[in-house]
Amino acid sequence: METTVVQIIQSMLAPAVMISACGLLILGTNNKYTSVINRIRILSQERRSLGVASDSDGMERLASIDRQLDEFRRRVVLVRNSVLSYSVAVGLFTTSSLVIGLLSVFSGSSVRYVAIAAFLSGMLLVLSGVSFAARETWEGYRIVRIEIDGAK
Repeated sequence: METTVVQIIQSMLAPAVMISACGLLILGTNNKYTSVINRIRILSQERRSLGVASDSDGMERLASIDRQLDEFRRRVVLVRNSVLSYSVAVGLFTTSSLVIGLLSVFSGSSVRYVAIAAFLSGMLLVLSGVSFAARETWEGYRIVRIEIDGAK
């Protein structure tokens, strides 16, 4: 009987490893989310302070800010989607772990399918979150290019 309990606990810990991994991904991505939002606020404030520019330098800066804000709007959506994907994945991994624990009480095959489906769905959401994060990194590069081109 004790071996069975140990096996159940070990099985429940497999999704816990993914929960920890997603926690780290959420932490890093959430920091990026905060920095993107702060950059949007800084650019918006600069845009408001410039008002309507009459000289060519001011007009160029306003155009650069507008292009950057457009890029940041797309970027912030990607970061948000990444955080949401990882967060829902944590929920699914937690569900998977709980269902594995319930298998010790209910030995029906349908319960096993729920655990497997929850775990696999969580893994798909991690993949989705990574995909959003990769796209966001690419978008970030485009914004840097706008800033560099504007500094010339």
